[in-house]
Amino acid sequence: MLRGLRDRRSLLPDEENPMKMNRFAAALLCAAAVLTTPLVRAADAAPATKERVVIQVSDADPKKWHLALNNARNIQTDLGADRSEIEIVAYGPGIGMLKADAETANRIDDAVAAGVRVVACENTMKAQKISRDDMHGRIAYVPAGVVQIMRRQQQGYAYLRP
Repeated sequence: MLRGLRDRRSLLPDEENPMKMNRFAAALLCAAAVLTTPLVRAADAAPATKERVVIQVSDADPKKWHLALNNARNIQTDLGADRSEIEIVAYGPGIGMLKADAETANRIDDAVAAGVRVVACENTMKAQKISRDDMHGRIAYVPAGVVQIMRRQQQGYAYLRP
């Protein structure tokens, strides 16, 4: 056992032998470089996570419709469109925001073109006897707006209600 201990000690640097000290330091540096290189590469290769937000529009107030669209645009401006995932969900009285003749129609075009997902609640459409022909041509549809918001929150989306 003593012999094994002595053999292991011979691997450690010897203050009296500078060459052995330099070799030990070089070996430590090489080991550190080899061990940390995969970590650096993994960090470089990891995709940047997107900031995700779902925006609720359930009021018949055009000022709130514009505010929701402003919020979406400001998020993209601040974080970058490529680093954000935004969904606007309109239901109840807010469904008017997504009608083809709404005052927000041009802004809906701009938002969709910028990568914002804009969806209408089919439950609300059915209750208000609104058809897809009445709606903006570039939006998507979900069966239930409130359920869509719940699912997005469960998926980690931040929630905004202007």
